[in-house]
Amino acid sequence: MRETGGVAPTDESGETDKTTSDGTAERTSEGPSERPFGGTADGTADQGVGESSGRGVKGGGRADARSASAPAPGAALGASASAAAGAGSAEPPASGGPGVGGAARMPRWLPRALVLALALYACFQLGSWAFHQLIGLLVNILVAFFLALAIEPAVGRMAARGMRRGLATFLVFLAVMVVGVGFVVLLGSMLAGQIIDMFENFPKYLDSLINWINQTFRTELSRVEVQDSLLRSDWLRKYVQNSASGVLDVSATVLGGLFKLLTIFLFSFYFAADGPRLRRALCSVLPPARQSEVLRAWEIAVDKTGGYIYSRGLMALISGAAHFVLLEVLNVPYAPALAVWVGLVSQFIPTIGTYLAGALPMLIAFTENPWYALWVLVFVVIYQQFENYVLQPKLTSKTVDIHPAVAFGSVIAGTALLGAVGALIAIPAVATLQAFLGAYVKRYDVTDDPRVHGHRRYGEAVVARLQKALHHKKEKEREEGKVPSGEDGA
Repeated sequence: MRETGGVAPTDESGETDKTTSDGTAERTSEGPSERPFGGTADGTADQGVGESSGRGVKGGGRADARSASAPAPGAALGASASAAAGAGSAEPPASGGPGVGGAARMPRWLPRALVLALALYACFQLGSWAFHQLIGLLVNILVAFFLALAIEPAVGRMAARGMRRGLATFLVFLAVMVVGVGFVVLLGSMLAGQIIDMFENFPKYLDSLINWINQTFRTELSRVEVQDSLLRSDWLRKYVQNSASGVLDVSATVLGGLFKLLTIFLFSFYFAADGPRLRRALCSVLPPARQSEVLRAWEIAVDKTGGYIYSRGLMALISGAAHFVLLEVLNVPYAPALAVWVGLVSQFIPTIGTYLAGALPMLIAFTENPWYALWVLVFVVIYQQFENYVLQPKLTSKTVDIHPAVAFGSVIAGTALLGAVGALIAIPAVATLQAFLGAYVKRYDVTDDPRVHGHRRYGEAVVARLQKALHHKKEKEREEGKVPSGEDGA
């Protein structure tokens, strides 16, 4: 046992001896103390002082009560001193507690944040992988959607006359397929004819080449020797083997292209035949204000895409007819197929379609007569100018109505994003976006200023500069006080 100044002795069991007012010792048990070091002495001393003073008053001024209560102030002072000493000698908190010297704990939110970050990264990687796997399907769906928008006006007119939308869509697609198959047949017949003529005339070409070599280099070559050497050469054998193995690759490519074409036609058929149901399902998850915006955007997309397709088709028909007349006059072979080629390629392949369309007729005409190729080139250039400045503005002013520079930039951007598919759908997509955003742009009347129209002449510009300089000079003199304010108006 140990004693603290002014405090009764305390044993290990927590029992304390207290002196009462009648001088007898009283033993109390308080249990194990959980107060801080030094706090027990303070509290025990205060309690003893209170009990002694209270019982002294009840005793009626007895001497023994006065003698018992006399040492109370000293005990209180001793208790205060011992409490201060105990507080000064308090031990620091154990390591691992909330004190300054303890080890820092990991925050509770950190594991959850790590798990959430890992989950988000895994979801991003999974979404990126799925997007790259489905990019081909998404592009096919995009093309099918624009094709459905293109045939929507025709399907809507047929449905308005009482025909079912499914049947109307089927008839429109049947017409499109007939035109496409006819174009492929015409072009294929032209190419097949050219290939057959090339193989039939190959001996003549070879004889003329051998004769030229013999006359120029004084050799004695014969066509039979050349043919035998070619047939027995190693490179021809390797070429035949590589071609035989490449047939499978070509077949797989053709089958893949047919499957993509079938996918596009199926999706576009569903989009066109179930157009009202699709719009209803889309609007059912939107508030009424958003529904009107979505329907307006859909209507603009239908008008712009359909108008673009129909105007291009009409210009393709006019271009094909004009080139057909020229090729028939020049007696160029395969005039119908070449006319269809020029009309479709020049109109539906932006930017470079005109040059691709004119190259093939020039090549075929050159085989007949080089002057024919020159006449075809001159006609292509003249007709292109007529189409750009006369025909196209009248046909596309109410359908697409976008600046040529914007159309060229949209084609480049579409090609960079989606390749040939992006080049085909870039112009109607930009026209739709321009028409949709145009409703939210507030436009003002332009002032009647010649500078707006670019009619400002050089002399007017010089006079304007002189007047501006004189005005600044007068303002400067007025600030310096040389010219009175009344003379400025004079």
